[in-house]
Amino acid sequence: MKKTNKNSGFKMPENYLENFNDALLDKIASLEESKLPNKEGFTVPKDYFNTVHKNITDKLEEKTTKVISLQSYKKYYYSAIAAAAAILLFVGINLNKTEDYTINDIANADIDAYLEYTDLDLSTYEIAEVIPVDNLNITDMFETQLNDENVLEYLEENVDYFHELNLDSNEY
Repeated sequence: MKKTNKNSGFKMPENYLENFNDALLDKIASLEESKLPNKEGFTVPKDYFNTVHKNITDKLEEKTTKVISLQSYKKYYYSAIAAAAAILLFVGINLNKTEDYTINDIANADIDAYLEYTDLDLSTYEIAEVIPVDNLNITDMFETQLNDENVLEYLEENVDYFHELNLDSNEY
């Protein structure tokens, strides 16, 4: 370890700490005589603490005033609570209601639109499994006759280039 230098350059006089208290008290006593007054600066009047309570109570003496009763608002509070309870009851009852819809409630046009615009990815075999075979006759498929007008209307709507079908003018 490194040795420290014990001579720091500062010295304390001999018996300094032994005589310090006496020197400090002498200094304070000499300052008190020259700068501090001998009398206190504030005085309390004679019998002040004996009469102060009575003086304060005399100043605070209550004067009787006329009391005006305010209108009671209890009936308004009760009516507001009753209205809020009625609203909560009405909302609570109607919130739990669920209407059961059947297939008869849905319009045929909505069902057609759903089937047309929804990609169901059903194969012909899957559709054939759903259709009941008992009620189906082979003649049901052939009863529908196609009119020329219906075929031409379908082609006009669904074929982009109708004139490219090479139909003669007498055919349509």
